[in-house]
Amino acid sequence: MATVREGNKTVLVIVDVQVRVMAEAWEAPRVIANIARAVERARSQRVPVLWVQHESDGMPHGSPQWQWVPELKPAPGEPLIHKRFNSGFEQTTLEAELGRLGATHITLAGAETNWCIRATAYGAIERGYDLTLVKDGHTAISMQLDDGVAVEAPHVVDDLNITMNWLEYPGRRTRTVATEALDFTAAS
Repeated sequence: MATVREGNKTVLVIVDVQVRVMAEAWEAPRVIANIARAVERARSQRVPVLWVQHESDGMPHGSPQWQWVPELKPAPGEPLIHKRFNSGFEQTTLEAELGRLGATHITLAGAETNWCIRATAYGAIERGYDLTLVKDGHTAISMQLDDGVAVEAPHVVDDLNITMNWLEYPGRRTRTVATEALDFTAAS
């Protein structure tokens, strides 16, 4: 059983909004603009913003593909977390940074919905954090399965949004909020 976090400290976690990841992502310009608005709102409300950045063989650390999209840049002093696995928690400094900040509530946005956003969301909930998913602030890439079935990105996004509104864990809250309705003081 997870330790439920006591308190009301919210942070914004941005995951993998990187050049290669967003190159073919569904509605990338709209999603990037929404994430940029969420970051701006968090900063204006003095909510910490944490940046989780993926690296892999196809996206090596420091490469042009690994960089954040030009519309998003971490501000000086905002924690940067580097990862090699889907979840932002696995073998990273994310949990230590959240502990240092006293976080109890994670607001989450980024890419890709079906992999890193889903894994990080469940990782947060299983570690006792409340979670708000920015419902218009995450995206995926459509996939064609070996049997010819298409898994369309809008359906993947909708599926996780529905899940986060109905998911129940003892002592924790999950929900989704549109960017325009995002109020970090209300989340706390």
